[in-house]
Amino acid sequence: MKQAILAVSFGTTYHESRMKTIEAIEADIKEAFPDFEHRRAFTSGIIINILKKRDSIYIDNVSEALEKLAGEGFERVIVQPTLVMGGEENDLMLAAVREYEGRFKQVVCGRPLLSGEEDYQRLADILNEDTKEYDSEETKIIWMGHGTEHEANEVYERLNRVFEDKGYNRHHVGTVEAEPAFDQVKEDVKKTDFSRAVLQPLMIVCGDHAHNDMAGEDEDSWKSQLEAEGYEVVCRLKGMGELEGVRRLLVDHAKEAIQRLEDIA
Repeated sequence: MKQAILAVSFGTTYHESRMKTIEAIEADIKEAFPDFEHRRAFTSGIIINILKKRDSIYIDNVSEALEKLAGEGFERVIVQPTLVMGGEENDLMLAAVREYEGRFKQVVCGRPLLSGEEDYQRLADILNEDTKEYDSEETKIIWMGHGTEHEANEVYERLNRVFEDKGYNRHHVGTVEAEPAFDQVKEDVKKTDFSRAVLQPLMIVCGDHAHNDMAGEDEDSWKSQLEAEGYEVVCRLKGMGELEGVRRLLVDHAKEAIQRLEDIA
């Protein structure tokens, strides 16, 4: 039986970040499942079009990737998102998969990064370990999430609570486009004594938001706002996909999906 794993990412136009994050995740999945064909899809039509026009790089959206797999006679398909949460992009992926359920004997979707309580516990430990060189009383670690109007936006507050419960009190999570807003994060961190802030994206890739909204030189970037208030700022332009622990978590979600596939076989 022909079987495939389709790795679904939001995408990025930053080549170096794509290699360090999305391609690294895909490589780990491929290593874990050598008996499967491996394919890629992006959910962002804007990114797909930019890569096509600017770089002549052609990447399928989810429906296009599934159509190709069906046309090539694949019968068992695992669709594994590399998305942070079960938000709008994940919903669009699931909707596309539902349209193709009748084209495969078996098709199962894996879970995004933050889905269950164990995911939050593991991610908090992974992020704390990644930033241990900044473990000092005068330093705050501020994570930049994207943010969404989708109900899945609650993942950011939930992760904040896990950091607090674990005693990782130097960690704070904010978002670019939703809650917790950066203004609220600033008010929270100002309640304690600190002189240095470390900024890092809570995103799989390190793209426009990290380079511009977080680390940019414009006066409204997170970096510039903190520097204007007299704090030392360190910007770590590092997507979560670069972290081995994050990649392992996504591989584990793919393993769960395959087990569900076996259970219904």
